[in-house]
Amino acid sequence: MNIVIVGAGKVGEALCRDLAHEDHDITLIERNEDRLEQMIRIADITGIVGNGALYDVQSEAGVANCDIYIAVTPNDETNIIAAITARHLGARHSIARVRSPEYSLQMNFLRESLGISLMINPEYEAAREIARLLRFPAALHVNHFEHGRLNLVEYLLPPDAPFVGMKLRDLPRAYTRLLIGALIRDGRPAIPNGDTTLRAGDHLYLTGDDDLIAAFCQAAERRSVSIRRVLIVGGGRLTRYILDRLNPRHYQTKVIELNAALADALAADYPEVEVICGDGTSQAFLHEERMADYHTVIAATGVDEENMIVAISAARMGVPKTITKVNRTDLLKVLDNVGLQAIITPNRIVADQIIRYVRSLENSEGSAVVAYARLGDGALEAVQFHVSDTCKARHRPLSELAIRPGILLLAIQRGEQRITPGGADRIQPGDDVVVITGGLPLRDLDEILA
Repeated sequence: MNIVIVGAGKVGEALCRDLAHEDHDITLIERNEDRLEQMIRIADITGIVGNGALYDVQSEAGVANCDIYIAVTPNDETNIIAAITARHLGARHSIARVRSPEYSLQMNFLRESLGISLMINPEYEAAREIARLLRFPAALHVNHFEHGRLNLVEYLLPPDAPFVGMKLRDLPRAYTRLLIGALIRDGRPAIPNGDTTLRAGDHLYLTGDDDLIAAFCQAAERRSVSIRRVLIVGGGRLTRYILDRLNPRHYQTKVIELNAALADALAADYPEVEVICGDGTSQAFLHEERMADYHTVIAATGVDEENMIVAISAARMGVPKTITKVNRTDLLKVLDNVGLQAIITPNRIVADQIIRYVRSLENSEGSAVVAYARLGDGALEAVQFHVSDTCKARHRPLSELAIRPGILLLAIQRGEQRITPGGADRIQPGDDVVVITGGLPLRDLDEILA
């Protein structure tokens, strides 16, 4: 597909790398010539220097003939104007990143009235993932499928877990309905089977009933963690979206914000939340605010390094769960995660949603891609397909299908019924099927067949 991207920030860079890797023709528009040249060197793309919202620049970039136009500059208004201009110029689809809480209240109106195909708010999506993480205290990540009815939970198996050294087929009968769909061991991904032996440090991807996942994690941790007290460091956009999703009857919440004006505004808008003006990176200040008494600390400032310091401090004080917002994932590779637990990357969330949208457009006549998530730093993918009437895998028992190696059918959703796939089950048109793959990117469900 012919794709034009505007903005070479963190999201733009991730999209250029990922979409070029999937053999799309990418044109990048960027004002900063040095940054544009850098992107051309590291990704297989072409580029144009200029303002991507201007008609002349878009015309030069060939927007009139492009399949998808993606505006991900730091400015909401620029992205909206650029997406509208692209649609009127002839782009078949336009996508805009919009971060302002004010705009988020009227996303549907803006999209429908202005003709923008997709509007994405990274902080809003990150807040949704944080809310899911609070439901699973031991989880590192939670990806949801089947329109929120199926959760895929990443869990790090601790050294003293009773399951260490046990084969999957030998797990206690209480967990027979729990499925470990994938694991990552020493940085290498694998699709496990009944003979796979669990080891300490394995990253397990669990699915099943939420209560069963929670029970497995509690048994592995040898303790039960109930989250009631939440401390958030940073009072920016992300924090506002988090507070909107936290029920004050369920969580006692405190926010620490250094900027006095921001702290006053938060206190006025969220009277049920305790807001403190102070330096959340100061060890002495955190001791004064009794950080160790909280069940979860969410590091949500605008500076990655500060968030990592806050999370490390919380872990050393004995806080059971830390959630850290990090946009520069290269820092994590350099520092080898430095003991961080759950890590939220808003830019990666946005990139995954756009890739899901692009793959769905590529496959307009086949089984549409409904949901998509990268697992283990991209080593594995989980994809949800809506089964079409023309799907080659339909109606036949799964035991008769020649499924490619490295692929696992995780779940089949048929109306309100969830099916854990077995050899006698059949895929039917209208089903939603969740697949995990460690091979080539899947754009159609038929690609699981050898």
